[in-house]
Amino acid sequence: MSSDLNVQPTPPEQSGWQGAIARRFQFDFYQTNLKIEVLAGVTTFMTMAYILVVNPIILGSAIFLNQPQDLFAQIAFATAISAAIGTFCMAFFANYPFGLAPGMGTNAFFAYGVVLGLGIDWRLALSCVFVQGIVFMILTFTDIRRLLILAIPASLKHATAAGIGLFIAYIGLAGNIDQGGAGLILADAAGGTAKTALGSLTEPNTLMAIAGLFITAALIVRQVRGALLIGIFATALLAWILGVSPWPQGFFALPPLPVDIAGQAIVGLQNLNAGNFLDWFAVLLVFLFVDIFDTIGTLTGVGMRAGYIGADGELPRANRALMSDAIGSTVGPLFGTSSVTAYVESVAGVTEGGRTGFTAVVIGALFLISLFFIPLFSAIPAFATTPTLVIVGAMMLAEVREIRWGDMAEVIPAFLTVFLIPLTFSIAEGLAIGFIFYPVVKTFQGKASEVPIATWRSPQFLCCALCL
Repeated sequence: MSSDLNVQPTPPEQSGWQGAIARRFQFDFYQTNLKIEVLAGVTTFMTMAYILVVNPIILGSAIFLNQPQDLFAQIAFATAISAAIGTFCMAFFANYPFGLAPGMGTNAFFAYGVVLGLGIDWRLALSCVFVQGIVFMILTFTDIRRLLILAIPASLKHATAAGIGLFIAYIGLAGNIDQGGAGLILADAAGGTAKTALGSLTEPNTLMAIAGLFITAALIVRQVRGALLIGIFATALLAWILGVSPWPQGFFALPPLPVDIAGQAIVGLQNLNAGNFLDWFAVLLVFLFVDIFDTIGTLTGVGMRAGYIGADGELPRANRALMSDAIGSTVGPLFGTSSVTAYVESVAGVTEGGRTGFTAVVIGALFLISLFFIPLFSAIPAFATTPTLVIVGAMMLAEVREIRWGDMAEVIPAFLTVFLIPLTFSIAEGLAIGFIFYPVVKTFQGKASEVPIATWRSPQFLCCALCL
């Protein structure tokens, strides 16, 4: 009998290139399909696309001096390329729907804290980020980063997810009007006891964000597929029609190669000497702390939302995901941008049903395509993404249901994590505070034996890092 009779025929819907993609990314296992994954990838990209404009503005403020006039476009090129490479690594190596790009927060620290604040040359600062990426790889090879994920108690994992939800909603609501943000939450200028206040409801940006929120909410409750993405475009289109934001000035442009910034991280290493080594090393430690816990917090929070993390508290293929992040952190400074990391906005695609690396393939491909359409994406106002960020934040807040509210030793650290992530504007710092409180409060409860050894040891490092 021919051995060909033992070959199972490929179902019609699984044949051809679509079938190859489905098998490669395990669509059946994750109960998804090509349409869902593509839509999820586009949605995530649209919530991340602001980085193509914001990152060049932030980094450019530190390195524009005596640089070519087209430096903005060069940094945008470096941003898109490094984001695509990191995201493709996440797609093919870890099979996760997470997008990666130069991180918000770390880019601001790079520009305002290190280069402008400490006076460290931007090339030397890039070398610091480059070495940090290499250290990430070493820590991943030695399994330390994966063990840190395991060391986070279940209550803090759920709290991190909820805190991230509040964080991204806060980002959407508190955007600066001068930079195209919604301005629904502003710093209180009245000098009262409140630190923040409700923005003016007469501002066009604010009104557009509110209108977009109503539109997106209506689509969500009607269970319209692609509601988040439609909401972004609908809000932007409404703003263009009403003249609140200018129409795109163009759709296509050839970006210049980053010839003035690529490879400068290596040049910076050559400028390292005894006189600047201590400052350089201190900055390296801060970058390490922030990026490690930002990444762990993001992977944990989004992983919780996607249902990857089970009762054992472990993220499957964690080391592969962390290695993808480490590769991005190393590649970014070589092209001329700050550290690349997993993006919390990935939860937007997860909410749309994205569950495999093909979502990340779409995200990475769109970053490459965006190189030629920066004028179009730069025309989408920041407030157009506010409805998506708010609604995704509301969805993520549901994670608090999994916290054991009858046990105050679980509740107090979890509450601090949820509360401080948005208020400190940092996933890393919010998680760190909760991580420090958890073993101490459990000890007060008389249950120190329930705290893993790794959890006990981590606060010692965190306390030192927070004091830098």
